Amino acid sequence: MKEETKQWLQYANENLKSAKILVESFLYNPSLQNSQQAIEKYIKAYFIENGLKLRKTHNILSLNETLKQNNLFLDVSDDEIDLIDSIYLSSKYPFGSVLADFEPDENICLECLSIATKIKEGIEYEITI
Repeated sequence: MKEETKQWLQYANENLKSAKILVESFLYNPSLQNSQQAIEKYIKAYFIENGLKLRKTHNILSLNETLKQNNLFLDVSDDEIDLIDSIYLSSKYPFGSVLADFEPDENICLECLSIATKIKEGIEYEITI
């Protein structure tokens, strides 16, 4: 495994751990932010390990499309990607035009944590093969 990949995975793991602690503390917006950031960093680690050029974007759908174009695949559904992409801005900025169609709560945080964990496990498996 490339050294840079290890660094991205370390940061992603810290975000995922933070998301778990935050949801347990009833801090839902920061939990969502950290789940999204973990997913983004796991994917970018996958880019690096496979020699793909990093893209400056937070859009998971766009990152996933680039992976697909390079015959790399995540175990994630379109609905899961839509959910993660929908929380990025709405969990960071409290202004009307970007607020999600839902109030952050424990259930949505746990769903995002589940998605992040699934992506983590899939990417770590692919990287260590």
